[in-house]
Amino acid sequence: MFGKKQPESAGPSGPLLTVMGETARLEGKFNIAESIQIECEIAGEINVDGKLVIGEKGVVRADVHTADALIMGRYEGNMVATGNVEITSTGRVSGNIETDSLVISKGGFFNGNVIKMQRTEIVSERRSGPSLLDQKQVVKRQA
Repeated sequence: MFGKKQPESAGPSGPLLTVMGETARLEGKFNIAESIQIECEIAGEINVDGKLVIGEKGVVRADVHTADALIMGRYEGNMVATGNVEITSTGRVSGNIETDSLVISKGGFFNGNVIKMQRTEIVSERRSGPSLLDQKQVVKRQA
C-alpha cells in the first residue's frame, strides 16, 4: 500500500512517496516532509513540503498546503500552493486555490475561485506555515 519510488521528475526535493490502492481510504491530518503521489481516497488536511501529485485514480477531499501540485485525479477543498498548480486533462477540481501559477490543460475541469499569490505572501507563508483559505478570506480578498 505504501511505497517509495524515485522517478526522474522527483527533482531536488527527494523521492516521491506513493500511497496506492483503489479501495484504500485514509482520513486525518497528514504532514509530509517530501513529495507525495496519491492513488487512493484521502480526506482531512494535508501539508506537503514538496510536490503533491494526485494520480488519475486519486480522490482527495481535503484542505491542502503544498509547494507545487499536479492534479490528474479528483480534488475537492481549499488549496494554498506557494509554487505551481497544474490541472491535467483528466483532473477535476472543485474548490478554491491560492497560488502563484495555475495551468489548466485542455479537458481539465476547475470550479472555484483562484487567488494570485503575491511574492511577499509566498515569503511570509513559508515562514508562518499554512493558512488554508476559508470563504471569509476569499470574499475579503475579492472585495
